[in-house]
Amino acid sequence: MIKTIDFIENFDFYFPDYVSNTEPWDIVNDLDTILLQKIKQLSSDYTIEGNIAIHKNAIIEQGVTLKGTVIISENVYIGAHAYLRGPILLGKSVKIGPGSEIKQSFISDNSAVAHFNYIGNSLIGQNINFEAGSICANHYNERKIKNISVIYKDKIINTHSDKFGSLLGDNSRVGANAVLSPGTILEKNTIVKRLQLIEQLAGE
Repeated sequence: MIKTIDFIENFDFYFPDYVSNTEPWDIVNDLDTILLQKIKQLSSDYTIEGNIAIHKNAIIEQGVTLKGTVIISENVYIGAHAYLRGPILLGKSVKIGPGSEIKQSFISDNSAVAHFNYIGNSLIGQNINFEAGSICANHYNERKIKNISVIYKDKIINTHSDKFGSLLGDNSRVGANAVLSPGTILEKNTIVKRLQLIEQLAGE
């Protein structure tokens, strides 16, 4: 089993019931249900309209689209024309740059997504920096069999899911125009170079 808390140190703060018994991709798949429950527990520091909760200190620029279930924590900044397709949880002081798209993901505290990035179906740690144009892909468009497996400690694990992006450990850096292929598992403090392709598990 892959324990997300081994990659994201404050994971237990946001997901206390899912620390030891849930695989990362199962958390992503259940994220809507999880976040709907979290919204019910939020303080009056949040403005809540339907399934969208925004901390009163958050800054959201013009043209931002929020769809589905979304929780935006304190001191978050979202740049103009970003597109957030929930379920999404943005931790404290996260920065999402202009024109970026985030889908069905958790991004932990103090992480920054530059501009024109895509992050899909992923769990992103603290203090991560994505340079412009970098991608967390979540689906094998090119394969006949879409099911995603991951490789961790030399073991191949079937996620039984057609959509899973990345689990990215705290303090990592992803360079401009780099691509993390579906099912990417990266330890804390990983450096992905500009234009680098991470493909941990080849397939047809």
